[in-house]
Amino acid sequence: MNNRNYNIFFHTHTVSGIVISVVLYVIFFAGSFSFFKDDITNWERNESVANSKAISVNTENLLDSINKETNLHGRTISISKHSIQRRVNVSLEESKDSLASKKDKEGKFFYLDTKTFKQSTYEESYSLGEFLYRLHFLAQIPYPVGYYLSGFVALFFLFATVTGVLLHWNKIVSAFYVFRPKEKLKTLWTDTHTSLGVLSLPFQFVYAVTGAFFMIKLLVIAPTLTALYEGDQKKLFIELGYDSPPREFGYKPLQAPYHINDFVVDAQNKWKDFNVTHIEIENYGDVNMHLTVSGQLASKQQFTGEGKLVYNIASGKVVKEKNPYTQTTYLDTVKNLLYVLHFANYGGYSLKIISFILGIIGCVVIISGVMIWLVARQKKGMPENKRRFNRRVVRVYLAICLSMYPITALTFIVCKAFYPISQSNIYTFYFVSWLLLTVFFIIKRNDAFTNKFSLLSGSILGFLVPLTNGIVTGNWFWKTFSNNQFQVFFIDAFWIILASTTLYVTFKLKPTKQSKLV
Repeated sequence: MNNRNYNIFFHTHTVSGIVISVVLYVIFFAGSFSFFKDDITNWERNESVANSKAISVNTENLLDSINKETNLHGRTISISKHSIQRRVNVSLEESKDSLASKKDKEGKFFYLDTKTFKQSTYEESYSLGEFLYRLHFLAQIPYPVGYYLSGFVALFFLFATVTGVLLHWNKIVSAFYVFRPKEKLKTLWTDTHTSLGVLSLPFQFVYAVTGAFFMIKLLVIAPTLTALYEGDQKKLFIELGYDSPPREFGYKPLQAPYHINDFVVDAQNKWKDFNVTHIEIENYGDVNMHLTVSGQLASKQQFTGEGKLVYNIASGKVVKEKNPYTQTTYLDTVKNLLYVLHFANYGGYSLKIISFILGIIGCVVIISGVMIWLVARQKKGMPENKRRFNRRVVRVYLAICLSMYPITALTFIVCKAFYPISQSNIYTFYFVSWLLLTVFFIIKRNDAFTNKFSLLSGSILGFLVPLTNGIVTGNWFWKTFSNNQFQVFFIDAFWIILASTTLYVTFKLKPTKQSKLV
């Protein structure tokens, strides 16, 4: 590579990396915990369910419980399950019956506990797992600013990843094995950045591409929506397979007896290892009532396979069938592949743990990149005012990033101790505590202290997470293990291992003369 191209790639890599460093760290850190979103939610609620997203509830009982509070006649009812929890998402469209009351002409959305049939709103169902998941794409910032910001950060991260590979291409293998902790500070940070960057390269590339796609795809779709569909979003969603064409309301009650659950069970048993994740009933109680049962094959059977059965309830016949083994389209594969890769939900807990580790490695790569930038700008030839400015910038960066660890551990404790805790209270506690600790680190003006204090306090608080759970619920981790409450046990064990690891690292840290200069 000639010097001109090298300089272009080097400056592109440096500038893009520094500009997005703090936001990217937040995305990676919160995203790493998001791999265990469902486990965190179940731990917080002290619940444990089968490790499956399949809807496993008697549909008749579920509909009867809803019908006691809301008249379902003439409505389109959607029941879906996107997570490994007891609760399912229920969406009720307004009734198509022209004689329906004003109340029945209103749509409704809520979560339903499949064990107790208790209904709850989004705010009432909010959890720490949901908070961390949404933090990793900055959803707490008003829509669409947070979504687009995280999407463009992912896009710049893709630039940084590609230019980093081009910079190190000629020595990418040899550089991976080089680590010189006793050399000067810049060499230490460079070796760390390069080695860990190469190690996590495939992971980083996948998440840069999929993250950018999920968050800024609306900007790509918008011209298509305007040009080809004249702004008709419903029509576009039908073409993409997310929605079905609406069926006319018959204005005549269905007299013949029917059992929705029998159709759902039939669909569940239609194909081997098929998991029903979505049930839609259109024109409920009407002569033209149709039932759509859709789902996915288990990942162990096929990486991506979407199946669907549409029943005419009056006749009891299947009017449309989509075999997940033989009728998976290119569009289905693209839609599902990006989702499956991003959420790492195709390889069980082993893959999620590996993804978590790689996500934390990504955080270290970001921090080491910032430190390389700082040390390179502390040369004696640079004016003292610029050197002080650079140190202040990095001090703020480190204070924001490193304080996330103890604040996250502390929030786990608070959410368990004061469960149920509202969405607004989670927001207030996490962000105010994060701000206060960040300001404390900035005022302290000691980066070595910031690093060690964050690791030590995070470790101590991490050990207190399972202790708090045991005291509050009496469900100590050895009990949850023996009772097969795996999700609850996993989070307790996860924090014990994570806290032990960071505590070990804390005591291995030895301040050097170079680090004091920073």
